[in-house]
Amino acid sequence: MDTDVVNQQNFRWKIRVYYEDTDAGGIVFYANYLKFFERARTEWLRATGIIQSKLIETDGVVFIVKSTAVEYHAPSRLDDELFLTVVVERLGRVAVDFIQEAWRIEDGETKLLATGRITVVCVNVKTLRPQAIPPTVLEHINSK
Repeated sequence: MDTDVVNQQNFRWKIRVYYEDTDAGGIVFYANYLKFFERARTEWLRATGIIQSKLIETDGVVFIVKSTAVEYHAPSRLDDELFLTVVVERLGRVAVDFIQEAWRIEDGETKLLATGRITVVCVNVKTLRPQAIPPTVLEHINSK
């Protein structure tokens, strides 16, 4: 059974924009927002008590990205401090849909830079076929 909007609270994680994150124009390269979102989801999982390397050992599963869609609202530049948010939009038997955002605080105001919709699927580590999310993982996600 699916649960809509499981996690109403935004998880926030800070990052700094480094030179390697920018393009020739000094602006964060668009694809790097996917990396930022990936890191934020990993830290969100860790904050819920789920360590991905342990999932492989204990349950034989891993989460892989099934789909992404990113909308870009404003640029970010070298040395900007950003914060990323993670919200579970839908939690299914096998998949989790996330809404993620990248924000910058500028002159005391927050500015939305990018919004991502990411779906991850739980798969068996050996076969890479979809597998039900382990009950312990569901408990951790639902408790946040």
